[in-house]
Amino acid sequence: MRVFYSLVLAIGLLGGSGSVFAQGRSSPYANSLAPYIPSPQMIVEHMLELATVQPGETVYDLGSGDGRVLITAVQQFHAHAVGVEISPEIARAASDRIAKMGLQNHARVIQGDIRDADLSGADVVTMYLLTDSNDLLRPKLEKSLKPGTRVVSYSFKVPGWKYNKMEEDDPYGNGRKHAIYLYVMPPHK
Repeated sequence: MRVFYSLVLAIGLLGGSGSVFAQGRSSPYANSLAPYIPSPQMIVEHMLELATVQPGETVYDLGSGDGRVLITAVQQFHAHAVGVEISPEIARAASDRIAKMGLQNHARVIQGDIRDADLSGADVVTMYLLTDSNDLLRPKLEKSLKPGTRVVSYSFKVPGWKYNKMEEDDPYGNGRKHAIYLYVMPPHK
């Protein structure tokens, strides 16, 4: 329930009435594709496990927030990690956190719009965006990601894609399950 209320509050703050695309607004986050709601740590770990992240692979987290996916990918899976975060303040705080942990040689945060990011180096992409946002990003992912790249989405499907695997977790222990979807990019046509 707490996540639902946070989501409603965040969408309200973005100025959307059911949409996170606060287009035409003067907000510095007018291009934001989702509200900032951190994923529970157990979900972060489950997402990376579901993607079978291997040592040396590169994980991209779209809307990387506080960097917890990046840090977990480096510390627990010995991967490299790149986050893309639109908020300058959140990106700076995540970069500072990564540096304080001594992980700056393995993880970094790009402050910018996901739609402008170069994702071609990704072996794994994680995201916790809304369905509309996933739909908006789908053409970019299809064009940018190499065959075999794993895409893991927390709570929201990618419209038009058939997931390879779906698992559910109850991150708050309240009996409300949240889905995690795994997609594997097919060969280019």
